[in-house]
Amino acid sequence: MWNPLPNRRRGVPLVAALCAALGLITAPAAIAAPAVPALDWQPCNNGFFCATATVPLDYAHPTAATIHLAVIKHPATDPDHRIGSVLFNPGGPGGSGVAALPQVYGLFPPDLRARFDLVSFDPRGIGQSTDLQCFDTIDQEQQLLSRVSGGYPTSAAQAQVWENTWATFDNACAAHAGPLLAHDTTADVARDMDLLRQAVGDPSLNYFGGSYGTYLGATYANLFPSKVRAITLDANVDPVAWATGTDGSAHRLGTFLRMGSDEGSEAALTAFLDLCGRAATGSCAFSAGSPAATHAKYDTLLDRLANHPVTVSGRTVTRSLAVSLTVNGLYNALPIPNLTAGWPQLATLLQTLWALTDGSSAPAGNALPVQDFTFPNLGVVPNAVTPYAGREAQFGVLCSDSPHPRDPGQYAAQAAFATARSGVVGPVWAWVDEPCAQWPVLSADRYTGPWNRPTAAPILVIGNTVDPATPYKDSVAMAHDLANARLLTVHGYGHSALINHSSCVDRIEDAYFVTGALPAPGTVCQQDQAPFAG
Repeated sequence: MWNPLPNRRRGVPLVAALCAALGLITAPAAIAAPAVPALDWQPCNNGFFCATATVPLDYAHPTAATIHLAVIKHPATDPDHRIGSVLFNPGGPGGSGVAALPQVYGLFPPDLRARFDLVSFDPRGIGQSTDLQCFDTIDQEQQLLSRVSGGYPTSAAQAQVWENTWATFDNACAAHAGPLLAHDTTADVARDMDLLRQAVGDPSLNYFGGSYGTYLGATYANLFPSKVRAITLDANVDPVAWATGTDGSAHRLGTFLRMGSDEGSEAALTAFLDLCGRAATGSCAFSAGSPAATHAKYDTLLDRLANHPVTVSGRTVTRSLAVSLTVNGLYNALPIPNLTAGWPQLATLLQTLWALTDGSSAPAGNALPVQDFTFPNLGVVPNAVTPYAGREAQFGVLCSDSPHPRDPGQYAAQAAFATARSGVVGPVWAWVDEPCAQWPVLSADRYTGPWNRPTAAPILVIGNTVDPATPYKDSVAMAHDLANARLLTVHGYGHSALINHSSCVDRIEDAYFVTGALPAPGTVCQQDQAPFAG
């Protein structure tokens, strides 16, 4: 097209160009760089060291109000050959790195532990960091949430109680959570991580993120693409599904249904029952002798609980709570010493419920061997304990960071949709987002893309083929969306390769962090053992 003003810069109005040339427009003042935290490391836990970092509340005003982050590290075991630090986020949102790192430290590959300090932290709003607190005490919160039925609502009356309870919760957060409520997004945490990177003296970032932590890593990589040295993302969130959805789905479905978490759980439950049915009862307590018979046994168990709930460890276990417990028990397929027995632990729970529902004697102890998260979160660490266990630690990020349907009445329809798509596990993942329906903030600080900014170094993306929370297709999407990424496929089960071990993955991660080497395209690793193998 002919341009009547050939000297005009494209996209700059004529008046503005002339004013700029005459010096009549003053350039906007640059935002001051936030101060790099000083970390005073002190021994805190059998070889670990702890410190506190001060960071801005609002990065648009970095010299104004500040908050505090709790930080933990384990020094490199071969200090003479130390390369730097690796920051670790265990997932969530709401996961405590200070609690998680000591639990899973031994699961990291050997060269990673030898050549790097492993560093983690409680993100803003969580644990020992400046927390997001909607009630004066945790007892007040728990008293309110005791009204909510275990598992998820299964009737109109239960749904109304659920909606009213979470509306009260959201109102309490609006009234009491304070200024952190508007600055509690993944992008805020990514900016915190860049300050921590500088605080530990690394010119560029080494990072290991699991589950929701993959979304944090992808956000960092696109906010600070020139600062990437090595980033491993394990058990991936589809970043587009989380941030905006596609084709308007952000307004139609909640986050976890957009991600396909219900489909991942359906595939994992099918695999669990198949493998259990092929195993002897000594390996899988719930086995009925064949896959078909074990599937039928699970269906019968749910039917029994629908009609006659049972009491275990003082808890009334209904059908919906049993399904919720099942979903959480699917996360950890393989045993982890001192943490979990893997899928055999879930099988023991189901057999306990079976024995109680058919009137026979329950196994000794009569306890729930799987922790009850009424709301499954995207964390890779089982049973991590945080100092303040309020639900706002999770929802403060999820609800302000990712869009959800705003009409509470839509979630029963979402549960019906999820049931049709993924069977009995579907409603768990539909109702998990309902507390966000009336959340007071969708933060302006959140990052929504683009996701393909070229990074200074390639990113390693890892996905298990049967992941119950972040299905394999999400790892494929992450590798596709990032500008420079390599997908490593793990043929196996459970949520993340870190928790569900593969020596093949360890070797690749060690080489990647130490030398930058990537696996060949199309590489597939196997897990070290199959569930119920021993």
